[in-house]
Amino acid sequence: MVTKRCNEGTYNEKRLEEILNLKISRRDTVTTAAKIGSAVALSNAITLPFSSTALAADVPAGKESAETVRHSACLVNCGSRCALKVIVKDDRIVRIEPEDAKDDAVFGEHQIRPCLRGRSSRWRVYSPDRIKHPMKRVGKRGEGKFKRITWDEATAFIAAELKRVTEKYGREAIYYNYQSGAYYHTQGTPAWKRLLNLTGGYLNYHNTYSTAQIASATPYTHGKYVGSHFSQIAHSDLVVFFGMNLSETRMSGGGQVEELRRALDASKARVIIIDPRYTDSVIAEHAEWLPIRPTTDAALVAGLAHTLISENLIDEALVNQYCVGYDRSTLPENAAPNASYKDYVMGTGEDGIEKTAQWAAQITGIPATRIQQLAREIAAARACYIGQGWGPQRHANGEQTVRAIQTLPALTGHFGLPGTNNGNWPYGTPYGVPLLPTGTNPVKASIPCYLWTDAIQSPEKMTATTMGVKGVDKLNVGIKLFFNQAGNALLNQHGDINRTRKIIADESLCETIIVIENHMTPSAKYADLLLPETSYLEAEDLVDSSYAAGSHNYMIALQKTITPMWEVRSTYDICADIAGHLGLREQYTEGRTQAQWAEYHYQQIREKRPYLPEWSVAKEKGVIDQQIATERQSIAFIDFREDATAHPLDTPSGKIEIYSQALADLAQKWTLPEGDRIPAVPEVCVVKES
Repeated sequence: MVTKRCNEGTYNEKRLEEILNLKISRRDTVTTAAKIGSAVALSNAITLPFSSTALAADVPAGKESAETVRHSACLVNCGSRCALKVIVKDDRIVRIEPEDAKDDAVFGEHQIRPCLRGRSSRWRVYSPDRIKHPMKRVGKRGEGKFKRITWDEATAFIAAELKRVTEKYGREAIYYNYQSGAYYHTQGTPAWKRLLNLTGGYLNYHNTYSTAQIASATPYTHGKYVGSHFSQIAHSDLVVFFGMNLSETRMSGGGQVEELRRALDASKARVIIIDPRYTDSVIAEHAEWLPIRPTTDAALVAGLAHTLISENLIDEALVNQYCVGYDRSTLPENAAPNASYKDYVMGTGEDGIEKTAQWAAQITGIPATRIQQLAREIAAARACYIGQGWGPQRHANGEQTVRAIQTLPALTGHFGLPGTNNGNWPYGTPYGVPLLPTGTNPVKASIPCYLWTDAIQSPEKMTATTMGVKGVDKLNVGIKLFFNQAGNALLNQHGDINRTRKIIADESLCETIIVIENHMTPSAKYADLLLPETSYLEAEDLVDSSYAAGSHNYMIALQKTITPMWEVRSTYDICADIAGHLGLREQYTEGRTQAQWAEYHYQQIREKRPYLPEWSVAKEKGVIDQQIATERQSIAFIDFREDATAHPLDTPSGKIEIYSQALADLAQKWTLPEGDRIPAVPEVCVVKES
């Protein structure tokens, strides 16, 4: 039954009671509706198939308890990790609030407020699409037809499949898929990888859907991927972002957008955002918007470099001190004499094209005059923070975009100093909250995460020199047993979803697909075995402040805010049962429950930071301070800038490699389609006019 809004503008009280699963009076109805606001209006049109007995035992009349506060966190992949204060009554979530602002090193004067998505986690828990029981497919793969089975049947089936596929095809035929739906520490991905490694290993993946090009390109320029925290912008006078839209991609109060805004409040730095879209960040940061044609950022950098060179705005001695391949004097011995980046920009290189501002303007759509002005502004800045988002690199030849933007700070000297960056998007400083130990994977083969469809359909084409396979020269077998945990990535991440559907629907290719989820997603409908996992509000864990939390320094002890509903289970417990069927339960658990692993990890941290409170105190706090990030930790390349010899980068030369001999060597080994090439300096793909 769907209840519509009454003419008087009130809500059907009986329907609201069903949605909230509360025994409430008329006055309580009005009060509760006011608290949850517009979410109630949306939910009014949703039929939620929940009974009070499905959620928890009915509370006898007159025995209702008072509201209690439980602590959890939002674990979705926005890069942040916002704490949630969960208000619970009678084992039901009443509402979710931000944790209180605290006058300590965790928050300072800033209250970390989860965004609307984080605060709507209650609706994820009570969604009508929740998967309630383990189920096995009965129709065609993809139809979404299942029958309910027991947990013992489900875990025994997985154990049997691990044995069958191992004996018939080998462990390379077992694949654990990339996911980003929930970032746990002691369940989810770590739990599965621990099980798979314990039982013989699995085909691994590298890169992510978001960062494949930047992850592949950065080692050839910088070695290890690092970037200066946005807190450094407090010392900047100019900020130049290429495709970085923090207001939309890092929107939470626990993330980098707040760090950026606080830094800008301190510095009043001028902000320039180069992006094809007029984004919320342009508005929020009072930035100048330079609209650019998509995929042409490397051309813009080349045009900027031409102005810098032709107007003598580069300290070439400084660049040559820290870089390889800017000009001919620092080229490797094996490089062609005119293979430097300066030769490429000035038209004395192989292609003979001078990369003037006018040339760049025709490609990028940015006026030549503005390109020249921008080059002068960057050169004249006291401290220019240059960074790139992940949008510019998500295209063919995206690696060239990455390396070009990384080159700009090197040319202008804006790196390794307060208020500067190295051209990357920074990750947060890691504080060492352990994951569930996964052990060592005996299988060495690893594929690019985006190419798993090819590893199913045509594994014979998957080689190290054609499709980026690592660890082995080629794949020996296709994927036959597929694990997809906490992610809709079976379908929603590919450029050709129709092709993907055909591949995973073909049971002669991938023989078994196991999906572990909270909700019935399009990916879940392609499962042969579909398992319901606890949501993070039903889980116990110890998590860090995540990879985009910048200079925040906290961890969060997740509590079970409510009793897990129906037959949903933690993947740690699921995997322990599978290990039990294989005679490996003790090796898997080491005698610990999931909650005991969280305590064990906390004690490991406390050994390093003895000022932390006892676990009995910490687990009730929710947010736990760890330590204060030092100023030096937040500046990329600070040690390298102070002494490049004593603190070299993780590149073959130990310097910033504008020219990469490793890429030049790779170009000789790879089998490339006709017309493709791997350049040693960041180039622009331009079709010459006939």
